[in-house]
Amino acid sequence: MAGRRSYDPRWEPWGCAAAGEWHNGAVPRSSFASRSYRDDAVVLRTYKLGEADRIVILLTAEHGQVRAVAKGVRRTTSRFGARLEPFNVAQVQLVNGRTLDIVSQAVGKRPYGEAIAADYERYTAAAAMAETAEKLTEDDHDTAAQHYRLLVGALSAVARGLHEPGRIMDSYLLRAVSLAGWAPSFVDCARCGAPGPHRSFSAALGGAVCPQCRPPGSAAPSEATFVLLNGLLHGHWPTIDAADARTARAAAGFVAAYIQWHMERTVRSLALVERAEG
Repeated sequence: MAGRRSYDPRWEPWGCAAAGEWHNGAVPRSSFASRSYRDDAVVLRTYKLGEADRIVILLTAEHGQVRAVAKGVRRTTSRFGARLEPFNVAQVQLVNGRTLDIVSQAVGKRPYGEAIAADYERYTAAAAMAETAEKLTEDDHDTAAQHYRLLVGALSAVARGLHEPGRIMDSYLLRAVSLAGWAPSFVDCARCGAPGPHRSFSAALGGAVCPQCRPPGSAAPSEATFVLLNGLLHGHWPTIDAADARTARAAAGFVAAYIQWHMERTVRSLALVERAEG
């Protein structure tokens, strides 16, 4: 028949079909059901797209980091726009797209965003955590589920005011980079394993270092600072909450230096976090 070409598997973007799937030369379209999936997700970041849409960056419980388009969410009539604000947790249904997935439904589960956004200290701490999570999970699917649980737990603590926001953030940051494979040591020597405690710190070598491994110019945190850093790493809240403001500020500086050295990226939101004077 003139004008009709025989089927060439190179035309099919989803791969070659099995024998018997083609009828009358037609190429069947993939169904909505076959391209959609459902997952719990925390919103890391959003930005505008066009006049009414948004691109949302999600960290999901089972599918890792997902970038998707939420169509029409900036309209006042949107059914689920508020559920896709940063720091909220929602159950989302997404449809696979060519470059970005599409959010077709969102059911709110934990609306942490409102309580966090109402307080500057909470907001800046949560923003630094979300930025770190986004950077750490861009190409890491193996530990994404653990990152999801860790971040949701930290956001819950911030939203409910369980502890000082900056200290929750510092504990989250150390535990997040540990999940990514850069676990520090704040007691034994990070380089040779010599039993501690030690009095020198090197971000490049992994934390505390003994006198033999200590590089020239290494920092010398106080004993109280090392105790707090170890408490932050292991989430020991009696130790964390008992630290004075000066020690907490010192520990925060070492946390920021450590994570940014090993991530090889700057966490810009950290510059906005305010610390109590001490």
